[in-house]
Amino acid sequence: MQFLKTMLLAGAATALATAAMAQDGKGISDDAVKIGMILDMSGAYSALDGQGSVAAVQMAIDEMGGKVAGKPIELMSGDHQNKADIGSNIARQWADQEHVDLILGGANSGVGIALQGITAEKNVAYINNGGATNALTNENCAPETGLHWTYDTDALANGTAVAMVKEGNKSWYFITADYTFGHNLEKTAANAVKANGGEVVGDVAAPFPTPDFSSFLLQAQGSGAQVIGLANAGTDTQNSVKQAQEFGIVQGGQKLASLLLFITDVDALGLDAAQGLTLTTGFYWDFDEKSREWSAKYEEKTGQKPSMVQAGMYSSALQYLKAVDAAGTDDPKTVVAKLKEMPIEDAFARNGKVRADGLMVHDMYLAQVKTPDESKEKWDYYKIIRTIPGDDAFQPLDKGSCEAAKKM
Repeated sequence: MQFLKTMLLAGAATALATAAMAQDGKGISDDAVKIGMILDMSGAYSALDGQGSVAAVQMAIDEMGGKVAGKPIELMSGDHQNKADIGSNIARQWADQEHVDLILGGANSGVGIALQGITAEKNVAYINNGGATNALTNENCAPETGLHWTYDTDALANGTAVAMVKEGNKSWYFITADYTFGHNLEKTAANAVKANGGEVVGDVAAPFPTPDFSSFLLQAQGSGAQVIGLANAGTDTQNSVKQAQEFGIVQGGQKLASLLLFITDVDALGLDAAQGLTLTTGFYWDFDEKSREWSAKYEEKTGQKPSMVQAGMYSSALQYLKAVDAAGTDDPKTVVAKLKEMPIEDAFARNGKVRADGLMVHDMYLAQVKTPDESKEKWDYYKIIRTIPGDDAFQPLDKGSCEAAKKM
C-alpha cells in the first residue's frame, strides 16, 4: 500500500509539474500537441477548403515526423457549416474538453472573427487561412494568440482592382456577398478603385450563398459600368461568372473582376468560361520548383492541385510546429511570439514575416486565367503577370487599427 501511495503521489507531482511547465511557457501540455481544424466541409467553400485542407495539414505533420519536441501531434477537424455559432461551439468544446493547442480556421470571415475572439478568451493559438476580412488584424485583432496567414481583403484589392483601373477600367459596379467578407472586400476594393482615379457607380448585395445571380447581373449590366466587381467566392463566384457568360455581359464589352478566385473555381468553371479573368493569389502550384514539388505530393494524396487556402493551411501548420519545436513549449503566447521572430519560407510563402498585429505578410501574385489554347494540361490555368511584394500588397502596420499591437 505504501508503494502504491508513493507511486500515486509521484504521478500527481509529475502531472502538476508538467502543467506548471506549460503554464510557465516550458514543456508540452498533455504530452501531445493538438491541432483542431474548423472548416467548411460541405458548403460553398468546401472545394477550396474542406478535406483538402485536412490533407495539407497532415502533410505538414508528416514532414515533422509526426512529433514535435518529442511529443506526438494529434489532428482533428470539424465542419462550421458557414455558421459562426456552430464554429464557436466546436471551438469552445475543443478548448474546454480536448485542450487543443492550435485551431486552424477555414474559409468564412464571420466564423473567423468569432473563432479569433474565443481562442483569445480561452488562450488557444489561432491561425486563420480562409477568411479574408482585414478586421482580423484591425478592429478584431488578438495579436498575442491570433494570426492571419494566407491573404486578406487589402492584398486582394491592391492586386486585382488596382491593376484593372490602371489599364483604363475606371467605372465599377459591385455584386457583393451579403455578409462580413463580401462587404469588407467591396469596401477595400472600392477604396483602391477611387484612390487610383476610378469611380464606383453602384453596388448590390446578394444573399450568401445563392444559385441565381440573374437579377444582380442585370442591374450591373444596366449600370453601364466598365467593370463588374465580384466580391464573393467559391460557388457564388462560379455561379456569377457562368451566368454572366449566359447573359452575354462579357461579350457586350463589360469586364468581370473576380476579387477572390481560386484554382478550384477555374477548374469547376472550365477555361472557356474563366479565360481572361484577372485575379490576385497568394499561391500557384506552378510558380517555381518548390511549389511544384510540394503540389505534386499534394496531388498524389488528393487527386488535385491545392488552392491557396489549402497551401496556406500547410504553411501555417508547418511553421507553427517549427515554432513549438524551437520554443520547446506549446504555450500559445510563447509560440506566437516565436513565430514573429522567424522568417517564413516554405512551399507556400515567399519573403514571409509575421507582424506585431498578427498578419503574415508575404509576396502575392497578379495572375490571369489562360485561354484553352494557352493551357497545356489540366491545372495549367494561370499566367503570372507580376509579383506583388508583401509590403505593397498588405495594409501598412501604421495604417492599421490594432491598438493591442501598438502597445507590444
